[in-house]
Amino acid sequence: MRKTIFALLTVLALASFVADKPKKVIFFGDSITQAGVKPNGYITRIGELLTGKNLGSKYELIGAGIGGNKVYDLYLRLESDVLEKKPDAVFIYVGVNDVWHKTTSGTGTDPDKFVRFYQALIDKIKASGAKVVLCTPAVIGEKNDFSNPQDGDMNHYSNLIRKLAEKNSLPLVDLRKAFLAYDLANNPSNKDSGVLTTDRVHLNDLGNNTVAELMLAELLKL
Repeated sequence: MRKTIFALLTVLALASFVADKPKKVIFFGDSITQAGVKPNGYITRIGELLTGKNLGSKYELIGAGIGGNKVYDLYLRLESDVLEKKPDAVFIYVGVNDVWHKTTSGTGTDPDKFVRFYQALIDKIKASGAKVVLCTPAVIGEKNDFSNPQDGDMNHYSNLIRKLAEKNSLPLVDLRKAFLAYDLANNPSNKDSGVLTTDRVHLNDLGNNTVAELMLAELLKL
């Protein structure tokens, strides 16, 4: 009888431990994500917003961003920077450098290769048992009249990610759509930066907060 009670108490204790274990969420990306763990960065802001909802202890947020990374860079470090950490969920936020580096250094990623590497990321993360959330890249330039040089490619690659989300039945944080809408409504002088970014690409405080709120909305659904 005592052994039965002890075994039951052990099971209940283990169940309580598992229930209280925070969900490990990894944000996988480039320099925007690398900066996301800094004060006022979007990952830091997500943590603050969770704390404000008394949910801070329920999540462990990990930034896995490296400046200059493209989709195949993420694939090459997927095992060490993501899968070995055994996350419960992974936000994939990449694409800016795949587009931007086409013109700055000629080392961008062709659309077909972008899709293949991105799908490989999805397949491997899903196979590990983690949930996956896709994110479209936001902006390279904030002019709202579509005169930013990379607007065409940014729209194209964002559409590729939207199709991947649909194909794989995955949630999508459509940052491209949200940033374009915000700049259209709040950039009457058609500035190149300074609305949601500091330099056409990297986020200012308002940009970080915008990303944080959009990602948090999806995180709470997982």
